[in-house]
Amino acid sequence: MRNIQHRNLVKIVSSSTSLDFQGNEFRALIYEFMPNRSLEKWLHPTEEDQQKMFHRLNLLQRINVVIDVACALDYLHHHCHRQIAYCDLKPSNILLDSDRLAHVGDFGLAKYLHSPPSSLESSSVGITGTIGYVAPGKKEHIYLILYCFFNINAEYGLDAEVSSSGDVYSFGILMLEMMTGKKPTHPLFAGGLDLHRYVEMATPEHVMDIVDPVLLCEDYKRATAANSICISLGETKSSLLEQCLISLLKVGLACSMHLPEDRMNITQVVNTLKSIKDTFTMAEL
Repeated sequence: MRNIQHRNLVKIVSSSTSLDFQGNEFRALIYEFMPNRSLEKWLHPTEEDQQKMFHRLNLLQRINVVIDVACALDYLHHHCHRQIAYCDLKPSNILLDSDRLAHVGDFGLAKYLHSPPSSLESSSVGITGTIGYVAPGKKEHIYLILYCFFNINAEYGLDAEVSSSGDVYSFGILMLEMMTGKKPTHPLFAGGLDLHRYVEMATPEHVMDIVDPVLLCEDYKRATAANSICISLGETKSSLLEQCLISLLKVGLACSMHLPEDRMNITQVVNTLKSIKDTFTMAEL
């Protein structure tokens, strides 16, 4: 793991072996400290977080985060010494440093790609990953039972072999969550409706009805989760914002397609997101 080094991955500083309070052996990895905590805190702040002045991220900051995360996945999938599937991408596993640069951490479920599964992995019936972010399975009859009755997606849980496309799906769901402000496990998503379908039905005509209200505020720094007052946007800026959001949501949708072969390649995702950012920042100037 020390050989896995990238600016958007949490750096391992050291390791420790000791005893816990019950006298049992305790092992830990020591990571670089991330003062701005997890992306989860910025997207869904609690009342305590709001008291600690956790401002909501504006659109440009969210674009920077998704580019950082996409670059981390691109490195793991295509440029690492051995290809790695991360397998548990979600906001709580994305940490922000003092400059709000995003770092992907917690490799507890990561696996080498193209490696034969161990007997433990192949015999496990548990779901590898987090419900809501795990890609839908290839065994559609089992998947439909899980999805219809428990609203569970389970590509990793049902198929022994993991793949990079599963990470791309999780990334797509993460993008949709960041733009809409809704978790994939939101109570709204039941009875066959999920976050992907919710965004798909609204794109492009009704995008402004589903995006996170914080992104529609002209003064991001003064907007809080408890009491945000959105100032009317001018027609030009409103149109720019809408087009940018549509482009971002389309990338999220393309990444979270149910069939792995229909999803975007993560390298293409990085290039597309950088292009969207360049267009948005140039127009803002």
